[in-house]
Amino acid sequence: MAAILAKKLGMTQLFQEDGSVARVTVLEAGPCPVTAVKTSDKDGYDALQLAFGAIKEKNLSKAELGHLAKADAGALRHLVEFRGEGGANLGDTLTVDQFAVGDQLKIAGVSKGKGFQGTVKRHGFSRGPVSHGSHNVRAPGSIGASAWPARVMKGIRGPGQMGNKRITQRGLKVVRIDADKNLLLVQGSVPGPKNGLVEVRTDA
Repeated sequence: MAAILAKKLGMTQLFQEDGSVARVTVLEAGPCPVTAVKTSDKDGYDALQLAFGAIKEKNLSKAELGHLAKADAGALRHLVEFRGEGGANLGDTLTVDQFAVGDQLKIAGVSKGKGFQGTVKRHGFSRGPVSHGSHNVRAPGSIGASAWPARVMKGIRGPGQMGNKRITQRGLKVVRIDADKNLLLVQGSVPGPKNGLVEVRTDA
């Protein structure tokens, strides 16, 4: 199973040889040095810790710089563990070369935050009547009865914070790889805003 950290650059389209158009997301993936190797014998689980995103040394603590120095890595902003991964050693660098065109991927990222939203936008509720005298055009309506259950049942969909949560998109296919520029072109949309950090794994 291959894994790497990437930055979402945006979306574009590619014209295929058969004339069809592929809507793709462009990811700047790696290079990602392996900064730690977790094993089940020592740590209780198997994982690889990857680093990504160049940053000035002054923005990191001495402890963080010391941890990165063990892998001969420079100052990097993000550290993420990929559980169940193996086959790499401390100090190795993972690039887009570990993927191939046609690979199925699952990509995780933090979705765009849309703030506090009502039920129409957040859950797709239908609006109320807009005739004369109506006061519940976008109100959710009744959420409980007075006789029974005399309370609001758990799990009722209501207004609240929308977005800004971890999303994993599965079934994405690699369309093109540019190893010289560390680019990974994936068919379909990827969660998160432009320049957002995403975790890329092969979807076994």
